[in-house]
Amino acid sequence: MFEFDQYLGFLAFLTILTIGFWLMIFLLMFVVPYWIGGNLIEFYKEMKKKKRAVRETS
Repeated sequence: MFEFDQYLGFLAFLTILTIGFWLMIFLLMFVVPYWIGGNLIEFYKEMKKKKRAVRETS
């Protein structure tokens, strides 16, 4: 069967694998959409500012 060292290595492997899985889920579900949404909002504000500047100079 397993020796104690192999058991600890297996538990360490499972822990790292699980942490990586949940980190990936967190990044894909929360961080990436937040980042994309913030960039879209900033892009929209920038376009609005350009339109306002063109309208004021004309």
